[in-house]
Amino acid sequence: MGQKDITQKNFEAYNDVFSDIVNGTLFDGREVIKPEALVDAMAKSQYKADDNVIHEQERDVAKYWMDKNCYIRLALLGVENQLAIDMDMPLRVMGYDGSSYRDEMNQDEIVIDEETGKKHKIRHNRYPVVTIVLYFGRTPWKKPLSLYDVLEIPADLKPFVSDYKINLIDVPRLTEEQVEKFTSDFQIIADYFVQLSKNKDYVPKDKIIRHTDSFLKLMSVLTQDNKYVEMGRELSHDKEGFNMCEVLDKVEARGEARGEARGKVIGEAMGEARGKAIGEAIGEARGKTIGALNKTVEILRVIIAKNSWSKEQAMEFIGIPESEFAKYAALL
Repeated sequence: MGQKDITQKNFEAYNDVFSDIVNGTLFDGREVIKPEALVDAMAKSQYKADDNVIHEQERDVAKYWMDKNCYIRLALLGVENQLAIDMDMPLRVMGYDGSSYRDEMNQDEIVIDEETGKKHKIRHNRYPVVTIVLYFGRTPWKKPLSLYDVLEIPADLKPFVSDYKINLIDVPRLTEEQVEKFTSDFQIIADYFVQLSKNKDYVPKDKIIRHTDSFLKLMSVLTQDNKYVEMGRELSHDKEGFNMCEVLDKVEARGEARGEARGKVIGEAMGEARGKAIGEAIGEARGKTIGALNKTVEILRVIIAKNSWSKEQAMEFIGIPESEFAKYAALL
């Protein structure tokens, strides 16, 4: 399981976020499902195939919608997250839903009548299974939206093939009115994707983030930018109730501080390297100068010795300027 999947599941596992996603996508924002009416369901379901082997299927997040007494299951609700278009998504959803219905059948019990010794089956109530697919990708999801979009069905056979539609929410293509129907932290996530999809830029609103740590971890994963998760570690020691304006201000301030520190380190390193290079260049030049000076002095000594000339005669002979006579004379 990838880090992205884990982060999305942790964020959406909060009852207020989960119920808000369901109410906002299925019921036009009406609070049909309340957070306190949700109970965690096992994300994994098992079934035995023809090979007599137990197989598992795992949803992203699944919860039971219970009655007001939290006794009777009214429905199983599942949320799946997609960052890329999957042409087999209807088949995947059918697999999840079918496996969940099979689990319902497996809850039936066989009991033995104490008086007659006969076995009889207790059939429990069946409840619906609803799966919502949240798509966060850049390319609009036009198809597939149903089983018919996946299969190549002969025209004569189509009337006898049952279709299976999926509840797909293309988050970046939601309208502003649809985004406003969400009330939890998910509204900020949806607004972020919608703004970037339309404007290529994001202007945060002042809505308070309730689940700061999980929210920022999800933002970090979705944007592939660690600055959000790093900020989450800092904010965990600070006050509760930040909005995105404050978060982005802190992220920007942190970036500027890092930039200044990085610039100082780079500047010092460049200065040191430049100083070293200049020093080496000056040393090399000086070495060459001293080498040339010593060579000139040796030539003067040979001329003086062979011709019994004075220092001045020898220096004048090889063209040394009179202004430098004293320098060479001191070396002879």
